[in-house]
Amino acid sequence: MSDCRGSIHNPKIMNAPLTSEMIRVGQIEVCFRLQAAQTGGQLTMFEFRVPAQARVPVPHSHVAYDETVYGLDGVLTWTVDGRQMEVGPGGVLFILRGVVHHFENTGAAEARQLSVITPGILGPEYFREIGEVVNAGGPPNIERIMAVMQRHGLRPVQPASPGTLLPPS
Repeated sequence: MSDCRGSIHNPKIMNAPLTSEMIRVGQIEVCFRLQAAQTGGQLTMFEFRVPAQARVPVPHSHVAYDETVYGLDGVLTWTVDGRQMEVGPGGVLFILRGVVHHFENTGAAEARQLSVITPGILGPEYFREIGEVVNAGGPPNIERIMAVMQRHGLRPVQPASPGTLLPPS
């Protein structure tokens, strides 16, 4: 089991405690490092882990927020606006709102990346809610998946299928 603990190095900036909750969405683990309440709504930040060959999110875009991804361990292959690029340790990728994107881990090792959402309107509520749907077992409930995504400002570009999950990003 992964550890989601961390420490806050500048308490003057923070106004809420750091969470250690690990949220599972299928095979993907998500851990929020900063929530909107801690940043005055300016951003949210979460770490996510993707096992090798894991089922991954459907291609999607974000309606009202941008996403910046920073590679920590392993490599994810991102497809952004039809172009593929690898993000590994130290790599950075900026995804403008409205741009369709998708990732996959085709390697042999787990990948770990950090996402920053600006402004901070995507929080752990989305991942908890989508996790309930995805982790329920059996074939995915496509209608519920689409409803959760749209309620949280994500727009899938194709219907989810049994080989895909909902976006962690």
